[in-house]
Amino acid sequence: MKAWFLWVSLIARLVLGSVMLVAGALKVTDPETAAQAVRAYELLPSSLVQPVGWGLPFLEIAIGLLLIVGFGVRASAVAAGVFMIVFIAAVSSAWARGLSIDCGCFGGGGQVAAGQTKYLQEILRDVGLLALAVWLWIYPVSKFAVVSEPQGVTAS
Repeated sequence: MKAWFLWVSLIARLVLGSVMLVAGALKVTDPETAAQAVRAYELLPSSLVQPVGWGLPFLEIAIGLLLIVGFGVRASAVAAGVFMIVFIAAVSSAWARGLSIDCGCFGGGGQVAAGQTKYLQEILRDVGLLALAVWLWIYPVSKFAVVSEPQGVTAS
């Protein structure tokens, strides 16, 4: 493995992990608003809105912390990638259905005035984060991870 791959993977871990951690931390203190954001997408049955709204921030925090410290990087990257795919699909769905909502990605969420949506920016951001997750799935080994490099993986 080329030495610079280890640095790119470190940056990918820290960026993706920090985004996940901050997104979860901003929502975890206000679970009712997080549930409101989930409800605004009009995708889940009402019986699932509360558990998803309340549980999602804790999963985001866990994935973010694992990525930042470098433990279970490949699995955490897959989990983050799945989140990004779901978020991209949800935002795209809201946009296609003409809903005027805030994504609730970093707290808040719910209805917004027409013309106040930022769907394209949110989708592009999440596509970029998905790209980082894919990179980490392919190249999970990085500098300063708590898990040492697997046997046979060396910097060259």
